Amino acid sequence: MAQRALSVDDALARILDGAGPTQTERVCLPQADGRTLAEPLVAKLTQPPFHASAMDGYAVRADDVATLPASLTLIGEAAAGHPYSGSPLALGQTVRIFTGAPLPEGADAIVIQENTERGEGNLVRVVDGTPDPGHVRPAGGDFLKGATGLEPGTRLMPRHIALAASMGHDTLPVRRKPVVAVIATGDELVEPGTPPGPGQIVASNGYAIAAMVNRAGGQAKLLGIARDTLPSLKSHLELAAGADILVTIGGASVGDHDLVAKALAAEGFELDFWKIAMRPGKPLMFAQNEIGQRAIGVPGNPVSSIICTAIFVLPLIAAMTGVRNAATTTELQASLTQSLAKNGPRQHYMRANLTLTADGKPTVTPASSQDSALLSILCEANALIVRQPNAPALGEGDKVTVRTIEF
Repeated sequence: MAQRALSVDDALARILDGAGPTQTERVCLPQADGRTLAEPLVAKLTQPPFHASAMDGYAVRADDVATLPASLTLIGEAAAGHPYSGSPLALGQTVRIFTGAPLPEGADAIVIQENTERGEGNLVRVVDGTPDPGHVRPAGGDFLKGATGLEPGTRLMPRHIALAASMGHDTLPVRRKPVVAVIATGDELVEPGTPPGPGQIVASNGYAIAAMVNRAGGQAKLLGIARDTLPSLKSHLELAAGADILVTIGGASVGDHDLVAKALAAEGFELDFWKIAMRPGKPLMFAQNEIGQRAIGVPGNPVSSIICTAIFVLPLIAAMTGVRNAATTTELQASLTQSLAKNGPRQHYMRANLTLTADGKPTVTPASSQDSALLSILCEANALIVRQPNAPALGEGDKVTVRTIEF
């Protein structure tokens, strides 16, 4: 059956249409890295809970050291976890203080120890400098109890987890990881570690896709290799019954020997499209069923499958985890180091290397080969040049759109 090749943007819009966030669950802090916050996170306490010293030195009344040198009487000591418990500072008195300690009552400034001299007995002389307001961390200077510290949709990184902990939280509300079932298809495939027989190759794509899924906040479920028979495909699809997303590798066309579409239809999936105007990756399939599962069939060529996963599967995971500002790559303009011929009718993602000139300007060099079967070329690249359909020929120094490779 014939179908017009969809543009990349149209295909992605169809895949994302109606995709909403997964349910909320709570996880402890050590399990929160990479998860997406599902609710606003409100501080349970004020940080710091008291005026605290940011330096080692002496807690003083600013008026007492307005004129230098100044002589003060030492009346006590304050350290982190061990506050000064004596009477408030009076005229001409000081307390030895260490970083992180609460400021004693009556004190409003810190003199750093480098600007002081110890005299006999309890005498402290301030001989240089003036108190810096930055030496005192005011109570609530980081956040106040009741303030929203993190917004829903935040992809939690170590710094966010530290903030959550300091706000008094030991568990966090996050989106459930979308389960992504990955099925490789083809009689020609063997698992890594198995010697290939005549006409066979090692199945590698699924491992890359699973790693990409996990890094994007999903939960990959590798379901092995389905052979080119409807019974084998059926048994593998049944294993994917509980997944939110199903990714099949290979057999994404609708020819006589491509059985994935038939197998999906037999399991209740309705085929949406199976061809896009993209290179590499023309035979990309998308289908859905009544319970909301989305199936994306990516091509079997390694580079095609990996790039298609980056462009279509990762944004779907982002939509299902509710990530704010969910760009899955960095896009910029760079100058070509060599000329490029006119592009054909498909949007072309060319493997390339992005570098910076001595003055910090980005330049990009296309890889010597754009063969979608060559993983070695993809591994040597750090960027993709994105060329629109029928883009004109370009010369050295012309600007092109570049996506950084982050997979």
